[in-house]
Amino acid sequence: MELQILESEPQLVAPDTFLIPTLAAQPDGFVAVNSMVIRGAEPVIVDTGCSLVRDSWLASTFSVVEPQDVRWIFLSHDDHDHLGNLDAVLELCPQATLVASWAITGRLAGDVPLPVERMRWLDAGDVLDAGDRTLQLVRPPLWDSPTTRGLYDPTTEVLWAVDSFGALVQGDVHEADDADPDLYAMSFAMLNQWNTPWLELVDPERFARHLERTATLPLTAVASAHGPIVRGERIAAAFEATRAFAAQPIPPMPGQLELEAMLAAFATAEAAA
Repeated sequence: MELQILESEPQLVAPDTFLIPTLAAQPDGFVAVNSMVIRGAEPVIVDTGCSLVRDSWLASTFSVVEPQDVRWIFLSHDDHDHLGNLDAVLELCPQATLVASWAITGRLAGDVPLPVERMRWLDAGDVLDAGDRTLQLVRPPLWDSPTTRGLYDPTTEVLWAVDSFGALVQGDVHEADDADPDLYAMSFAMLNQWNTPWLELVDPERFARHLERTATLPLTAVASAHGPIVRGERIAAAFEATRAFAAQPIPPMPGQLELEAMLAAFATAEAAA
């Protein structure tokens, strides 16, 4: 079984801010595994993608910033699709400091070696001075790791929402405005609830207050790891859709029957090739 990957070019989110996209085939569409680059006085790489597409990810990232210019590597949390190329980036960017946290360091201990002498530990509520801008670390709308911190840039009013606002797209699509509306709406609910099953346990009023911390930020765009870029009126709509997930049952995930159907489809396709 071979994973189908769509090669994608860096996408401009805002001035000096680029989405570094990867798209992988799913049964009903393509899901993104994105990271981001903020150029400026002290360039920042925001997450490092997955190692499965290392060569193309490195080429895409370093088409918008020179490795020797990178000053910060921001690791949002400790999932494999966010730190997959961290070792390569640390080697290629000798002037960069890794922005992580005590919790990330502890959870990766014994598995992923981290250069503590090149690290800065920052958590939600802290700020990162990147020369011409001060980046704010925030708890994003949704998260699947206790270590997760998003990143807000007041200079461009862009929020890196990490795993929030995930959705499938119909192909090489990176703007929510260009996504198939039915596929986007269906998969937005499915992916976000599956990725954060704790949603069905939360108090709606407390969850709404949590969302307000990011929803009330001045936002021109929200970029995330697993969905297209959200802009304009879609931002408020995405927050409202997320708010509605609180205390709702989580849709059942695919199980053995779906796996067998998938394997049968792959076998049929291979036999016909």
